Amino acid sequence: MFERFTDKGRKIIILAREEAERHQNDYLGTEHLVLAILRESDGIALMILKKMGLSTEQIRLEIERNLPGGGTTMTFGEIPFSPRVKKVIEYGVEEARLLGHNHIGSEHLLLGLLREEEGIGGKILRSLGANLLTARQLTVTFLRKSAPRERDRKSNTPALDEFGRDLTQLAQEGQLDPVIGRADEIERVLQILSRRSKNNPVLIGESGVGKTAIVEGLAQRIIQSEVPDNLLSRRVIALDLGSLVAGTKYRGQFEERLKVVMKEIVQAGNIIIFIDELHTLVGAGAAEGSIDASNMLKPALSRGEIQCIGATTLDEYRKHIEKDGALKRRFQPIYVQPPSLDETIRIIQGLRDRYEEHHGVEITEDAIVEAVKLSDRYITDRFLPDKAIDLI
Repeated sequence: MFERFTDKGRKIIILAREEAERHQNDYLGTEHLVLAILRESDGIALMILKKMGLSTEQIRLEIERNLPGGGTTMTFGEIPFSPRVKKVIEYGVEEARLLGHNHIGSEHLLLGLLREEEGIGGKILRSLGANLLTARQLTVTFLRKSAPRERDRKSNTPALDEFGRDLTQLAQEGQLDPVIGRADEIERVLQILSRRSKNNPVLIGESGVGKTAIVEGLAQRIIQSEVPDNLLSRRVIALDLGSLVAGTKYRGQFEERLKVVMKEIVQAGNIIIFIDELHTLVGAGAAEGSIDASNMLKPALSRGEIQCIGATTLDEYRKHIEKDGALKRRFQPIYVQPPSLDETIRIIQGLRDRYEEHHGVEITEDAIVEAVKLSDRYITDRFLPDKAIDLI
């Protein structure tokens, strides 16, 4: 049962047994688990309780007040788990799975306590203000902060690291520009990603309207825990098909590379890949006697083993993807329109600080307004906000 438990997770169980023995109880209950969490001073579960504003002393007093009187301690064998503690552990394992974690720590046991409705431990925590949804979000935040940086540890996705950019990591490090507006499109992406099936969105819009920015906005929302629970621990990785194809001189080299990448995605279980210029999937890597990337990805997409966000223009979508019925069925279209003049002004106002810092200049309000109006009037072969940003 405890193979996937971390050292701290196992320690919680040991400390809970000690608490049951100390209070001369002949079972290990949810109340003992809570006391154990309070004793594990550097555990993430205790950090979460404190972050939610709970007083450890008040929790301890409430638990002690509700503990049953001392009975006869068991002489032989270990103190057995109560049915409610077994349920807490089941819920903890399920929470870890939902969050994409391969381990069970004190934080997952805390989530299990808050999900289990009948045990004294969970009831007392909830009565003092603990909340399951907030605890989930804090679990993701604390684990992300305590995890070693990607470049400081051996990655379990070396091929993806070579051929892709981790947008969630870049968002964590503050390297992505802020996304102004596009809330409706991001919400639509979240809705599609949360589906059980047909959960691969494709952003369709002209070059420069902000399709990539929507995906970067998604990565930033994941970091800020402003997404549904099933997406909290996801990594969004932009896959570079050009890098995958580059240098593959001999038949089978491209297929081998793509197979390795797909295997890493499936094994990781928490990766959403983003493919800009999705239409380049059709024909990518194809040589005489070999298959292209789209035909390799289609089975994995249909089985739900891989989740993908695509981006392409309307012309390319009609030309390449609509004609391939099987590929079209795998993706749900989201049409991205150019922002209005007012929306473009707000977008550039949000980016102004970064451009001023980079170029060492001051960008006035009048300059922003004129750049948007003039680019809209005179640059007719490109789209807002990209052409206005370039003009600035």
